[in-house]
Amino acid sequence: MKGDNQLNQTLLIIDAQQELIEGNEKECPVFNKEILIKNINRVIEQAKEADVPVVFVRDFDVAEGKGEGFQVHKEINKPLAAQTFDKSATNSFHGTGLLEHLKTQQIEHVVIMGCQTQHCIDSAVRTATISGFDVTLVGDGHSTNGNDILSAEQIIKHHNRTLHGHYNVEHFSVVRNAEEDLFSPTHDSYR
Repeated sequence: MKGDNQLNQTLLIIDAQQELIEGNEKECPVFNKEILIKNINRVIEQAKEADVPVVFVRDFDVAEGKGEGFQVHKEINKPLAAQTFDKSATNSFHGTGLLEHLKTQQIEHVVIMGCQTQHCIDSAVRTATISGFDVTLVGDGHSTNGNDILSAEQIIKHHNRTLHGHYNVEHFSVVRNAEEDLFSPTHDSYR
């Protein structure tokens, strides 16, 4: 349970949607999808134990914004109390109530997971740091597809390296893995 002296935190899971993770006739599944789902569920359990709220963001571009493909992946244990925001842009904070929600809840630390690494995950991490939040990116909790220049694994490794220690003066991001105690943030040891 959250004590009086602990940070207000949230777990933010971005675009962990059925069709995006599994792929479709045009797109292949994301890299290491089974590990991604397992790690998302692992961190959701950590969040429950730490009394940390979970927030999901879904992208209207996935499955044309409808049906089962648009929903959070069926193997992800979405808490009943989880808040959900839908977006039209790459950036989870653009055109959604996400920033206002986090500010209203006086959130100080955001743990981020989901898809896709070089698009929605990258923009969320960077936007969160300039919006007044410390960020922990779960290094084995985000994924993507490759492209004609880099493999999915290269993209993930590159972003984990780039976003670990990425700062915007007062707030910055660190990269940690799912088995770590993510809701005991380590930012102060780097300041």
